[in-house]
Amino acid sequence: MAKKVLVVDDEKLIVKGIRFSLEQDDMEVDCAYDGEEAVRMAREKSYDIILLDLMLPKMDGLEVCREVREFSDVPIVMLTAKGDDMDKILGLEYGADDYITKPFNILEVKARLKAIIRRTSQKAVAEPKGKIVEVGDLALDCEGRRVSIAGKEVNLTAKEFDVLELLVFNPNKVYSRENLLNIVWGYEYPGDVRTVDVHIRRLREKIEANPSEPKYVHTKWGVGYYFQH
Repeated sequence: MAKKVLVVDDEKLIVKGIRFSLEQDDMEVDCAYDGEEAVRMAREKSYDIILLDLMLPKMDGLEVCREVREFSDVPIVMLTAKGDDMDKILGLEYGADDYITKPFNILEVKARLKAIIRRTSQKAVAEPKGKIVEVGDLALDCEGRRVSIAGKEVNLTAKEFDVLELLVFNPNKVYSRENLLNIVWGYEYPGDVRTVDVHIRRLREKIEANPSEPKYVHTKWGVGYYFQH
C-alpha cells in the first residue's frame, strides 16, 4: 500500500521538489498551498503523514496543526525556516510530532518521514486489542487510543497518548526525560528533552484536576516522571 503524504507549503518550487522526491519512493503525494486548503484536505482524506510549513497564507502552520488535532492524530512534521528553539518547541506544543528546519536536505526529510511512518505503523500492529485500563477516574482505551476522565473523553495528541500509555503500563517506574525521548520519539529524533517537559505539562493540563498537584503523572525531582495509582 502506497503511503499517503500531504505536503503543505506556499512555495511552489519547494512543494514540487518534495513531491517529486517522495513519488520516486512510491509515495502518494497531495499538495496544499495555504492553511485553509490543508485543513480541508486533511478532513476529506486520511493521510499517513503531513509535512507542514510554519509560515502559510490564510492560516499559519500552528493553527493548521491545532485544527487537524481536533479530528485526527495523523503524524505532523513541521517545516520551519527559523532556527529558533522556541519555535520548534511551540510547534510541538500544538501537537506536531517532529520538525525540520529550512533549508533542508531532501534525503533527511525522506528519512525522517519514513522513520515516523514506520514507527506509527509498527505501533498499530503491536497494540494490545480491546484493552481498557482503569485507574481511579482515568480510563485508557488502548485499541481506540482514547482517554477519559470520570467518563468524559479527553482529546490527547498521538504523542501525549504514547507517553501516558507507557507510564500507565509501568506504574511507579521513573523514566528520565532522555528515556522517554528515546522510547516515545525514537532514537533518531533530533529534538531535546524539553520536548518531553512540554508534553508532560500539556498532558497534566488535560488529565489532572489540579496540574500543579498531579494525581496521576508525578515528577521525581532531578530524575524524571512516573505514574502512580
